Amino acid sequence: MNHFNKTSRVKVDTSPLLEAFSRIVHMKDQKLLQENANVDGRSPCGLMNKIASESTKFFSKEYLLSDEAAIALKENIIYPHDLDYYPTGTTTCCQIPIDELLKNGFNSGHGFMRTPSDITSALALTTIIFQSNQNMQHGGQSIPCFDFSLAPYVRKTFGKIRKKIVRYLPTTLSQEELNAIAWQETEEITFQACEAFIHNLNSMHSRGGGQTPFTSINYGTDTSHEGRMLIKNLLKATIAGLGHGETPIFPIQVFKLKKGVNFNKEDLNYDLYQLALQTTAKRLFPNFSFIDSSFNLDYYDAHNPETEAAYMGCRTRVMSNRHGDETSIGRGNLSFTSINLVKLALLSKSIKDFFARLEFYVDIVTRQLYERFLFQGNKQALDFNFLYSQGVWRGGKSLKPDSKLHDILKQGTLSVGFIGLAECLTSLTGKHHGESTNSWKLGMKIISFMRGKMDKASEMYDLNFTLIATPAEGLSGKFVKNDQESFGKLTNITDRAYYTNSFHIPVHYRIKAMDKIRLEGPFHELCNAGHITYIELDGDVQHNLSALDDIIKAMADHQIGYGSINHPVDQCQACGYQGIIEHTCPKCQNGNQSLITRIRRITGYLVGDMDKWNDAKKSEEKSRTKHGV
Repeated sequence: MNHFNKTSRVKVDTSPLLEAFSRIVHMKDQKLLQENANVDGRSPCGLMNKIASESTKFFSKEYLLSDEAAIALKENIIYPHDLDYYPTGTTTCCQIPIDELLKNGFNSGHGFMRTPSDITSALALTTIIFQSNQNMQHGGQSIPCFDFSLAPYVRKTFGKIRKKIVRYLPTTLSQEELNAIAWQETEEITFQACEAFIHNLNSMHSRGGGQTPFTSINYGTDTSHEGRMLIKNLLKATIAGLGHGETPIFPIQVFKLKKGVNFNKEDLNYDLYQLALQTTAKRLFPNFSFIDSSFNLDYYDAHNPETEAAYMGCRTRVMSNRHGDETSIGRGNLSFTSINLVKLALLSKSIKDFFARLEFYVDIVTRQLYERFLFQGNKQALDFNFLYSQGVWRGGKSLKPDSKLHDILKQGTLSVGFIGLAECLTSLTGKHHGESTNSWKLGMKIISFMRGKMDKASEMYDLNFTLIATPAEGLSGKFVKNDQESFGKLTNITDRAYYTNSFHIPVHYRIKAMDKIRLEGPFHELCNAGHITYIELDGDVQHNLSALDDIIKAMADHQIGYGSINHPVDQCQACGYQGIIEHTCPKCQNGNQSLITRIRRITGYLVGDMDKWNDAKKSEEKSRTKHGV
């Protein structure tokens, strides 16, 4: 396909681009500057990147998208995510095989890093790997088996310490006494290493200094002594927080729950699960994934941790694979494009008409994703040196510098996403799926239809087409703003500043936690590229861990794949007080809002400065109601 011969668009109107440049340079548009709350859009690097972003989006729309995709985008019906990165040919994200990189050493571009000899250096190198790979991809980076992969370096630390003890302490000590002293010191060093790891991930920057690396780690199922020690101290370091007790934003932590491992009181890692509850009650992380959910259990082999489903950041999940091992490791999403379900409903004269329109646009998006895959596959390995030559992406090490990427990228996923199921159902039936059983059934029919189309596309193209519950940050506001211009402000459809994310019950709708879990659970299996369910709690939950446990167990019962619990986490920077702060600090009476940090979850990640949120997400956060337990 010739991407540079768009005869239907000979004259290119550059005035919208120049207008966007002006709004950026003069900092007149918060929504434009802060589409992503993890990027400091007002910094010099942020401004430069935003100008570049608007330029490459413009180029992609005019010269890389097919005519049918460009028209659908202009119609406000589809949106190819990370359109600014389209010309680079990069992929969205990857689950990093950290054990291989640490075991074999790696080259970050400025010299070779040899195998670490203890947990301190291993975790330091892990942060470097995160930072190096962040510059290769436009999305997030994750480690799927953090405990299994890093535990050997806790054991190495123990070995080094024990040798020192034997050398310097009396030989009258028994083997048990030697080991006990060595393990005690190993634990102290492990805590310090975890503390440094968290501090580093919240202070280092990538992409020219404009963004903290978007990092995630999955853990909780390693029952070895060293694996348990690592996670216990990681959780303790998370509870301790940053230098002034601030809540760490990264890494996004995912605690993997599995019956027989950590789910029940008799399980060996049950104490780690309890510590995870304590941690999330104070710090909002970890989130929780559920290996026993049927669609995750299908891949599970108790003897191989690489078969445990792992999640990334906001929700991304990569497991099925037509071209290799069915594991998340060394794989990720190639690209995804979302569909505006609300506008399709508003245009439709009947439910039958809606499904006809939905099929038409799903097919357009499928072709667009395939065309983008061909464009990505035509790039060379040397264009992404760390990602491929160092073996981050599965099969990358086998490539020569001038090798094309097509064959190894086939192991990634191409995903269709969706926004606004709730408003879509309200338009079609008068009620959303939290209000009406009939609307819920129609919602299931709609998402089942989309999943079926992805399964058929996988067969047709022999690629991993999947369905994702879109983590809409900037897009939730973009879609509705444009639809308001066409349809006005329709009650409970277009009358807010945002559309509801994916299949979620609207945040403003009052519903009990257990009912929300029950209604959203069945959608998780359909969205095989990623999904998440949130529960909003009120007040300080640190003294009510049993309520958190009840919610997590309910998620497990209702086939949730990935879930998290939101609650207020505030801190007064004047005196350090942590807790719920309404208007003034209850300890020092500080009422200066600029000195009060309010940690909230924006999609799947945390942001401590809500000034960096775009207007749509600010409005959505204000609308969030609490879910009674």
